[in-house]
Amino acid sequence: MANNRTLCDQFSKILRGRPSFAGGKCVATISRDEIKAVILGKRFRVTSSFSFESVNRKTGRGLCLARAAFLQKEVNRFISAIRKQGIKVSSVRNEWLFDQPRLIYINIEAVDRPLAFARKVRRALDAIGRFS
Repeated sequence: MANNRTLCDQFSKILRGRPSFAGGKCVATISRDEIKAVILGKRFRVTSSFSFESVNRKTGRGLCLARAAFLQKEVNRFISAIRKQGIKVSSVRNEWLFDQPRLIYINIEAVDRPLAFARKVRRALDAIGRFS
């Protein structure tokens, strides 16, 4: 268990996120504080989450997932960058009505070593800039 917590801390550090670990699942959360979003006139805190679970002891590979929030102008650049890293884009959608600015959520998935996944995602996030 302690080893997974250490791995989770390393995973989160690469992504520059806040770590949490429960039930065998590691989640790194990144807040997009630079986006001043509102939904129905109320302030909305924009966050993205990146996770891994079910790590195989032999191969070190686990299920790596993410749900990340982007401005419309960032979507194409991120999708191109993440696909170049060999990571699947499983959905692209808007989750909210009446949001300003318009937020687009992208889900990605891979079976990979968690730290390798985190580095690939970090490279794709860096390609769009300003993503903490």
